[in-house]
Amino acid sequence: MSIEVSNESGMDISEPELISVARFVIARMDVHPAAELSMVLVDSATMADLHVRWMDLPGPTDVMSFPMDELEPGGRPDSPEPGPSMLGDIVLCPSFAADQADKAGHSLAHELALLTVHGVLHLLGYDHAEPEEEKEMFGLQNSLLEEWYEDLRRIDREAALAERDQKLLGKTGFVDGVDR
Repeated sequence: MSIEVSNESGMDISEPELISVARFVIARMDVHPAAELSMVLVDSATMADLHVRWMDLPGPTDVMSFPMDELEPGGRPDSPEPGPSMLGDIVLCPSFAADQADKAGHSLAHELALLTVHGVLHLLGYDHAEPEEEKEMFGLQNSLLEEWYEDLRRIDREAALAERDQKLLGKTGFVDGVDR
């Protein structure tokens, strides 16, 4: 899976974290592992321009998604497996997201992770124009975000256990479980 991030926002953003959450969601949604995604982080003026040009709405917004290939999560069990494709582009506006994060009482990193999940779901055809669509998309968005956080916690626990095990093995004279 190829995920490229271009930070043109002028803000210091953790690109590996954005890649991590995007990769997690793409995998959970059964998208072909060779799919490609592009993420661009822009300033408010650039986002406002995109928002007017593509949505005919004034001012900046938090996230916009531009799908490339028609993809659906999962797919029918009797259909041939889809090949790799270009999911599309997600455009994030960190400065706009920072204001939203402040209002919501959480970190910018959390807000950008949430918006990344949101953007990927839009690329996969989810929408929230109608109440039922919104309920489905936001429920899935929140579930995927929580699963990603749980996955990060699991990885941290495993790393801590591995480090502890190495220390214990070192004290006993065993290294990597091999008797010297």
